[in-house]
Amino acid sequence: MKKLQLLQQLRESGVVAVLRGDSPEEVVRMAESAIEGGIKAIEVTMTVPFALEAITALAKKYHSAEPSGADYAMIGVGTVLDPETARAAIMAGAEFVVSPCLNPDTVKLCNRYRVPVMPGAITIQEIVAALELGVDVVKLFPGSLFSPSIVPTIKGPLPQANVMPTGGVSLANLGEWVKAGVFGVGIGSDLTKEAVAKGDFSLIADKARAYMESYRKAKAES
Repeated sequence: MKKLQLLQQLRESGVVAVLRGDSPEEVVRMAESAIEGGIKAIEVTMTVPFALEAITALAKKYHSAEPSGADYAMIGVGTVLDPETARAAIMAGAEFVVSPCLNPDTVKLCNRYRVPVMPGAITIQEIVAALELGVDVVKLFPGSLFSPSIVPTIKGPLPQANVMPTGGVSLANLGEWVKAGVFGVGIGSDLTKEAVAKGDFSLIADKARAYMESYRKAKAES
């Protein structure tokens, strides 16, 4: 049941903050600011040094709150390339697993623990392979290679596929992606680069608010 609840919460949240940084402390600060701005799904990438420390710290802080409360957020892990990394992250507190590619053993591991897994795919063949393994959401990556029109093109032959573009999603095109029928979107450097450059993490909260406002508006219009 928890997996189904997490998938529903991910769909309702709509926007996943994909966070990369130079230290776990920096990523925790990024996540706190994004959550303050209203983004309720955080993906800590395994490219962050000591990433599991950040996942554990965030999970301890945000998982104890009620899912409907302002202090709750889903903490997941990204850039997972193998099942060993997926299990380590799950044990550290990750509630969902994201990968840039499709690794069958990683999917099987996540299914064993009833954890949502979102592997990257770029072709119809990869998406079908993911569906056959029991994947609930496919990460369209890199999304920057496509326009939002790719979503209905995919859903023509595969209406059952839940697609989440990551990479290339911005405030300028977020509404188009949502109206095209995506499950949700992943937001990367656009959320954090200005804040890091200026050393002002409050800018992440401001940008998160803008993303959530744009997302809610597009959902209401779609």
